[in-house]
Amino acid sequence: MYKVIIDKECSCFKKSEYKREETFQYQQEAYNYTNLIVELMNEEFCQKHLFFAEKSTDNEYLIKVVENTTPVGSCSTGGCGPCGC
Repeated sequence: MYKVIIDKECSCFKKSEYKREETFQYQQEAYNYTNLIVELMNEEFCQKHLFFAEKSTDNEYLIKVVENTTPVGSCSTGGCGPCGC
């Protein structure tokens, strides 16, 4: 079995329908899901954070989150995203 795990849950992630951990029978399924979920979270969430994937073990992919250092939107506080971050 192959796992995809979210390293840290930001507020947007907690409000989403995504699960913190998903399990797949095949490595290619886990890999495809990892890339898809990273792309979706980077597009759908408030952009206060950026998401990227890395393979942590032979059977586990980890989706990490980091602060987005690029200003987002025209708000001076940078907190105008849909999540209210």
